[in-house]
Amino acid sequence: MRRRVSREASDAKEEAMARLYRDHHRVLLSFIGKNVDDRHRAEDIAQETLLRAWRNLDSLRPDGVRSYLFTIARNVITDAWRAEQRRPSLVADGDEVVATVPVVDDVSQAIEAWVVAEALDRISPAHRAVVQELYYEGRTVREAAARLSLPEGTVKSRAYYAIRALRGAFEEMGVGQ
Repeated sequence: MRRRVSREASDAKEEAMARLYRDHHRVLLSFIGKNVDDRHRAEDIAQETLLRAWRNLDSLRPDGVRSYLFTIARNVITDAWRAEQRRPSLVADGDEVVATVPVVDDVSQAIEAWVVAEALDRISPAHRAVVQELYYEGRTVREAAARLSLPEGTVKSRAYYAIRALRGAFEEMGVGQ
């Protein structure tokens, strides 16, 4: 008996959704099309809107269905726009853009890398380990402390003294004067 009731409820929900689609899909797609240029994206947004409405089908009032659908569609369009703004955009003429990017001189970059490596060799291994974790690996103080098996305060003080030691090493080498 219980299975029969749930099957009847499922059939009723299916019929209500089919009616919702039949009665409102065209108008909904037209509304979305005014805000979205791509027809395929507009159809995806309409489908997402109807899916969200289907999830709340039991709470829909017959006299407010269309305005409810428009509200959902507006929210989905806004969500899609925000997601699109977070993504990097592709450039149509990539060769032209690449040509305008300034090229870093490889020789000066190699010299800088050598100078920094030399300065790091001049500080203590404990300070070097903290610099490696915080600056090269990009870890937080908490993560560096866990990896080095040290208290967070020790990592902070070693980072402070490592920077001072690096400044001294750079001065000894005649860099940055």
